[in-house]
Amino acid sequence: MDTLIDLGGGFASALEPVSLAFALLGVLLGTVVGVLPGIGPISAIAILIPVSFGMEPVHGLILLCGIYYGSMYGGSITATLIKTPGEVASAVTAIEGYEMARRGRGKAALATAAIGSFLAGTLAIIGLTFLSPVLVKLANVFGATEYFLLMATALLLASTMSAGSRAKALISIFIGLAVGLIGLDFQTGLPRQTFGMDLLSDGIDFTIFAMALFAIPEAIRNLALGRGAKDEIQSFGNDKWMTKEDWQRSAGPWARGSVVGFIIGILPGVGPSLASFMSYIMEKRISKRKDEFGHGAIEGVAGPEAANNAGVGGAMIPLFSLGIPGSATTALLLFVFTMYGLQPGPLIFRDDTGLIWTIIASMYIGNIALIILNLPLVGVFVKLLKMPKEILFSSILVLVVIGAYAIEFSLFGLMMLGIFGVIGYLMEKGGIPLAPAILALVLVPLLEDNFRRMLQISGGSFAPLVTRPVSLSIIILMVLGIIGPIIFRWWVSRRKLLADVTVS
Repeated sequence: MDTLIDLGGGFASALEPVSLAFALLGVLLGTVVGVLPGIGPISAIAILIPVSFGMEPVHGLILLCGIYYGSMYGGSITATLIKTPGEVASAVTAIEGYEMARRGRGKAALATAAIGSFLAGTLAIIGLTFLSPVLVKLANVFGATEYFLLMATALLLASTMSAGSRAKALISIFIGLAVGLIGLDFQTGLPRQTFGMDLLSDGIDFTIFAMALFAIPEAIRNLALGRGAKDEIQSFGNDKWMTKEDWQRSAGPWARGSVVGFIIGILPGVGPSLASFMSYIMEKRISKRKDEFGHGAIEGVAGPEAANNAGVGGAMIPLFSLGIPGSATTALLLFVFTMYGLQPGPLIFRDDTGLIWTIIASMYIGNIALIILNLPLVGVFVKLLKMPKEILFSSILVLVVIGAYAIEFSLFGLMMLGIFGVIGYLMEKGGIPLAPAILALVLVPLLEDNFRRMLQISGGSFAPLVTRPVSLSIIILMVLGIIGPIIFRWWVSRRKLLADVTVS
């Protein structure tokens, strides 16, 4: 009851004209930022922190939180329409969303992304409101060993993200791992795979890698087709909104993506990016239409988009309840809290009750504003696809180049964009899937960091893998996930064989 009273007070403050204006401005800026390649929520919040200096703390935090979850949806727009992910979490949407747009189903893809984002975001905020203390205790059960196994599981499943040859999927994973290891060793400071070049010391930025692999090959391929492919491009955008079948196929992925995203979002250091990849892998494994994945399966858009928005709400729980940032973006928000002289954690709910509940209430409002703002604009976004392909894909190249330059304001970023763009084009020509490489690059630092921490804590022993109940449970699930389908297929074939023998 006390929670509802506090939330009611928060809504009273969040619905004041000034607070409402900052919430709407935040989600609008976040959507625009998410659309622009290379400028994700981290960059946007970092750039706009000085703007919030003169604001009331509650207004500054409402604005920056709005930018955070607004950008999570904005990234899905360019990922769907031009296969250019605006930020990390929307990279997986570029796989199925773009294929849906190519088949003339761009509106349905954007609609399922918007509705899934709204539903998942709202469920995550409800979880943030009522379940924070309990969920934080559960998240604390996860140590370095469990994190390492979680990342290893995700990497193991990465080869199932694409259809076709597993060997080619493994090649893609190794490419992602090799790129992820470029740079200085974060513990010893020694260079790894830098080839003596200081410019590689900071490693390869994920956004440049994702844009290079997804956007550059697609632009080259379409521009190389010439005017003969004009009709294919103009067929984009002739679709209808979601059909009854689309709603039925999206409902499950929305629900599952919300749960997966929320749980992974709570885990400190993981963030919504992994949530969207995990949701995609899960939807593909349980789908009855596996053949459609890679060719525009709506489940591959609905689930990941729900997961990455639920992950944002989940990441707020350790930040608000314990003062622990769950991702790089929430780390920036933690800085903003401290900048205003506030310390997130259990005491903030007692000492700054009005402020924290106003921010939570504004998240409900911002989430509603996001869907009101974006659903009517779906048709406008899709009309972009009616542009002649020469203009469309030339514009994409210009946009990507500007985005890559804006990340570090250096020509080195552009050079990496070109090199990985060529590699991506060759991978696509050779039938090597791109998505596993992207996931591998996301996982490398998390996998390595937690593996080292596990060994440091255990004094070099691997025993925690099997002596800790949660880690042992994860290993058992991994083994069952690997051998379970094999045993099931053997059992089915054996039953069929016995049935044939009985009949004959």
